[in-house]
Amino acid sequence: MFLDAMNKKLTKHPHYTSRALQPTDKSLVHSQDFRIRHYAGDVTYDVRGYMDKNKDTLYQDFKRLLLSSSNKSIKEMWPDGQQSVLEVTKRPLTAGTIFKNSMIDLVKKLTTKEPYYVRCIKPNEQKSPLLFNDERCLHQVRYLGLLENVRVRRAGFAARIHYSRFLQRYKMLTHYTWPNFHDGTEEDGSKVIVEHMGFADDVKYGRSKLFIRTPKTIVVLEEERRKLLPSIVLLLQKVWRGTAARLLARRMRAIYLVMNCYKRYKARQFMKKVIETFRDVKHSRDLGRNRAWPPPPHVLLGFTAEMKKMHNRWVAKTVLSRIPKEEWEQVRIKAAAMNALRGKRSDWGYRRKWQGNYLASLTDNNQTAPFVSASSNLKNKDKFNKVLFSSTVVKVNKHNKCADRAILVTDKYIYKLDPKNVFKSMSHINITEITALSISPGTDQLVIVHLQNGNDLVVCLTNSSQENRVPEFVGVLCRHWAVTRNSELKVIINPILNCQLGKKQRHIRIEKSQVSFPVFVKNGEDLTLAYP
Repeated sequence: MFLDAMNKKLTKHPHYTSRALQPTDKSLVHSQDFRIRHYAGDVTYDVRGYMDKNKDTLYQDFKRLLLSSSNKSIKEMWPDGQQSVLEVTKRPLTAGTIFKNSMIDLVKKLTTKEPYYVRCIKPNEQKSPLLFNDERCLHQVRYLGLLENVRVRRAGFAARIHYSRFLQRYKMLTHYTWPNFHDGTEEDGSKVIVEHMGFADDVKYGRSKLFIRTPKTIVVLEEERRKLLPSIVLLLQKVWRGTAARLLARRMRAIYLVMNCYKRYKARQFMKKVIETFRDVKHSRDLGRNRAWPPPPHVLLGFTAEMKKMHNRWVAKTVLSRIPKEEWEQVRIKAAAMNALRGKRSDWGYRRKWQGNYLASLTDNNQTAPFVSASSNLKNKDKFNKVLFSSTVVKVNKHNKCADRAILVTDKYIYKLDPKNVFKSMSHINITEITALSISPGTDQLVIVHLQNGNDLVVCLTNSSQENRVPEFVGVLCRHWAVTRNSELKVIINPILNCQLGKKQRHIRIEKSQVSFPVFVKNGEDLTLAYP
């Protein structure tokens, strides 16, 4: 109804149109839109709710009156009249009053400000950053009066620039002003740039601004500035990279300084704990061997390992200082036996004194003179240096026959002697032919000397005092092996031992029996050692 009335009254108005007046304009919707051609451009309006937006609100007393009607339909149309008089007393503002008050507030705000006009151009109606409507932009330029302003400015001075801004923007054009001008005021610096570029006839100097007549001067200045910007950017990048590198280096030096201080602190704390732990170790019974070392920092792991070695050497030196020097070799033999047997054989006799050459003692041998004479003859004959070990044994051969024999271990040979025939040498084995030793984990005295020729030496050590001398025998050979070959002799410890007799493989089992003297018993193809 409102749109039809406007179409009838404004049919011939040049600034009004609608779809009914221009059926070919499909941008307008029938019975909904109309367009007003303003000075600033065309504006389309929608009539939907147009009257509702601009109607005044009815007074509350009128709503109460209609609510009190006896007509039920009218009474249901005005539910707002139910509000009490005490709740609603103020009359609503009319649309005209609201518009007037809005204008008064706007004028008050504008009068408190300093006007600064910014001319804005809307490039398109779609609010898109990629669309540019030439016709619409040209229309806005014209009604904003920009063309007239440009003509006026070009008739006088095309550009007016403050000295500070001109100097800051174009100071790179001459080395007299780059990077900073210190020979006068900002006006003097601007004059230096203008004279250097040859534009003195095209400018005028004001109190605070530089007036440039032709746009060509601005174009030339901008072009020269554009050419110099890449080199300036490179200079700034170089300076910043250098600054960043120096800052990084300073931080890294600070980090390493803190790390070094912390490492030294940790090292000092560790050494204090070590000193506290081993303070009275010299007077302790175990010399600190059973004391737990404090956990070292990672950087001192190698140093701590060396300190432990130093402590072990000091303990060894201290222990050896309490032992007569003539017994040091016995200690070394016991150490070699311990390395081979520790944890594998329960009793290896380290508490007793190890004599080595037992057959030269009257305690074990009542025929010492024939034995000493026989060993002297062998020494003169074979040129060995010293006797390492000697003992009576029970020997078994490849025919499973047992015999009482004596063995003499020297630094070159192992001799098999006949104690019943003034210790006559029956045969000898070059000590270099030994490949390994085999013993059992029990208390028996069985020893197997494995040889390269496939005919092993299988003996059971015997003595009148029932001493455990197998560990001493093993220690003597292991020590000699380590000194002469700088390597470890292989020692096999097993309840059932293997050997070769006459190049035949045999198994030897060990049984504790009621016998009074060790004896080898044939058990099928194998052997059994019965010992008391």
